[in-house]
Amino acid sequence: NQVKQQAPAAWLHAGRGGGGGGGWQRAAGTAPTFTPRLPWDIALCATGTAVAGENALVLAVLFYTPSLRAPMFLLIGSLALADLLAGLGLVANFAVRYLLRPPSEAAELAAAGLLLAAFSASVCSLLAITVDRYLSLYNALTYHSERTLGFTCAMVLLMWLLCLGVGLLPLLGWNCLRDQSSCSILRPVTKDNAAVLAVTFLLLFALMMQLYLQICKIAFRHAQQIAVQHQFIATAQATSTRKGLSTLSLILGTFALCWIPFAIYSLVADSSYPAVYTYSLALPATCNSLINPIIYAFRNPDIQKSLWLACCGCIPSTFSSRPRTSSDV
Repeated sequence: NQVKQQAPAAWLHAGRGGGGGGGWQRAAGTAPTFTPRLPWDIALCATGTAVAGENALVLAVLFYTPSLRAPMFLLIGSLALADLLAGLGLVANFAVRYLLRPPSEAAELAAAGLLLAAFSASVCSLLAITVDRYLSLYNALTYHSERTLGFTCAMVLLMWLLCLGVGLLPLLGWNCLRDQSSCSILRPVTKDNAAVLAVTFLLLFALMMQLYLQICKIAFRHAQQIAVQHQFIATAQATSTRKGLSTLSLILGTFALCWIPFAIYSLVADSSYPAVYTYSLALPATCNSLINPIIYAFRNPDIQKSLWLACCGCIPSTFSSRPRTSSDV
């Protein structure tokens, strides 16, 4: 009898929280029903499916195109892989909440860990792209000859190991399944863990913005120096520089608009806040992973050429044949 009395309470308790709890509720003697969160969870699942599909396409292009083996494309691949896993994590999270019966704590923790690792890797990959762009301009004469694919692979591997460690935290005990009062807006992540991740995110974004400002200064200084020597080269360099800066502006701008509101909210809110607030901020945050491949596909000439070849078997005559530079990323 005691077990029968506790079971309904467990179902009701799983539906509480700011956005990480389960999506079902059941009272004594009734069948489980969907909570009002179902439309939001469906939207997140649909977004995750689109994110996974887009980034899988980017990875396929990079993998099957031999010319896209430069270190800068490895960083793009790292970002696409992180966003792909984030999309799969959103789909897995939906499946764990609504399709897995009976509910499994291990599956819930694994889905949360996948999302933490994937989004952490996405942020770190964006930072790596920014650092790569900065160093390529700061050491313009020697950086491309000194940078090797093996070194870039080692750095990316180290970054992914760190992000996987972050993803393992819920499985290693950093969760609120046993103490619901310690839950953050995203169950089963604790408030302390969410606060640390949010502060780390804001610090990384501040570092990216600082590097971005330095990139602008260096790029304009280089353009002025070249303009004094050769007007034609200056025009080409200015075009390349403007394209690189506009690409970084799009990446960082969309990243800030999508993620900063959610990061700040996770610092001040907890599981007692209405779930609609969490969903309304989490959905735009996940859309950042939907925007990233669009930016790369439409703005990087080499990826565009590969997509044209794969889809149409030809390359439009409007494409430039100039060598790739880090400004194209």
